[in-house]
Amino acid sequence: MSAFADEAIKVSEKSLTAGALPPVRIGICGLGTVGSGTVNVMARNCDEIAARCGRRIDIVQIGARRDNPNCDTSHLNVTREIFDVANNPDVDVVVELIGGTTVARELVLTAIANGKHVVTANKALIAEHGNELFAAAAEQGVTIAYEAAVAGGIPIIKSLREGLVGNRIQWLAGIINGTGNYILTEMREKGRSFAEALSQAQALGYAEADPTFDVEGIDAAHKLVIMASLAFGMPLAFDKVYTEGISGVAREDIQYADELGYRIKHLGIARRTEDGVELRVHPTLIPQRRLIANVNGVMNAVLVSGDAVGPTLYYGAGAGAEATASAVIADIVDVARTLNVRPDQRVPLAGVTQDSQGNLDDVLPMGDTVTSYYMRIFAHDKPGVMSQVAKICSDQGISIEALIQHEPAEDEELVPVVLLTSRARESQLQEAVNQIEALSTIQAPVVRIRVESLG
Repeated sequence: MSAFADEAIKVSEKSLTAGALPPVRIGICGLGTVGSGTVNVMARNCDEIAARCGRRIDIVQIGARRDNPNCDTSHLNVTREIFDVANNPDVDVVVELIGGTTVARELVLTAIANGKHVVTANKALIAEHGNELFAAAAEQGVTIAYEAAVAGGIPIIKSLREGLVGNRIQWLAGIINGTGNYILTEMREKGRSFAEALSQAQALGYAEADPTFDVEGIDAAHKLVIMASLAFGMPLAFDKVYTEGISGVAREDIQYADELGYRIKHLGIARRTEDGVELRVHPTLIPQRRLIANVNGVMNAVLVSGDAVGPTLYYGAGAGAEATASAVIADIVDVARTLNVRPDQRVPLAGVTQDSQGNLDDVLPMGDTVTSYYMRIFAHDKPGVMSQVAKICSDQGISIEALIQHEPAEDEELVPVVLLTSRARESQLQEAVNQIEALSTIQAPVVRIRVESLG
């Protein structure tokens, strides 16, 4: 550390001890992975946090139904009733880390009604109930901060809200679920099947016993809609996100993608178009040369394209106790710094209405989305089959850009054929798929994965 920086911290610490500003008093609800991580990081870095914030941040109460051996709370006021925290007059900021949407929603609304600021890592809560919660917070003049709700320790919310504020965001695409990314990485690098890779992820603690939220894209959809609301200044529209998981991706698809120069990643994509905003989560082929195509394991990454800055990539740990705690504490510090800001400036999208930003119907139906496609077809090894497929595609205005056809195995009547198409409307591609599957020479279903260049 430079002498100047060291002196600056000493001056800041001196001002703190002089009592220039009273401490910000926080109450933490939930003592699971993120809650315990938050307690530990705040205890370890309390002096640095105070120096950077300009005032101390004190944990005055914790609401948790059980203790967590991963953190020491023996010196803290712990209650088994989490609503005690929301109703405690000595708490300035409620940190909601219990998860779920039912009790969490009630807890946050109670805190807001009591005039308390809220920090949350709960993406489902924000995605599904954010419009209601932001409206309540605006009415009470308090803040809701949620950096930790998306991509763990990656500061993507602050980047969209602050660092890129001068840009018209054109599109964003993200690997925003580490479990799914780990599974696809294992399938590509070790040749595992989806089931084998999922079992490995569960054994390592990366996937839950019921992995539906992760592998079917629900978790990623929650995060995508939060980012899109900031990127495009639109109300949260979780129910309009097209969501498709990775359970249908076969190792053969990953191998064919490699042969074509692509990687398969599970992406959340939001794009501004003349007809509306695309909101979609699905497996995607992206060129191997793209940086985001080389994000592997449980890591997350978000690629954002702005009209002024161009494409920018944000990469890091998308989960974990201390990585997520880093984002939680950043929000607590932000709230502490902005306690004197005008109430109507404290809530994201507080001024957004359907009249000022467009109706929610401006979210583009999936059938109107335009992209390229990877198709894997099992066809009988007979003359004329591919000419039929090509004619069906041509009739729908779809060109075939690349084709892979290997020799059938001995005694096999069916041969896999892989196509890459030109850009086409989803509804036209689906009609082509329906007609191809109806051919007597084709074994249904046709595997279809979207392709994005992300350039």
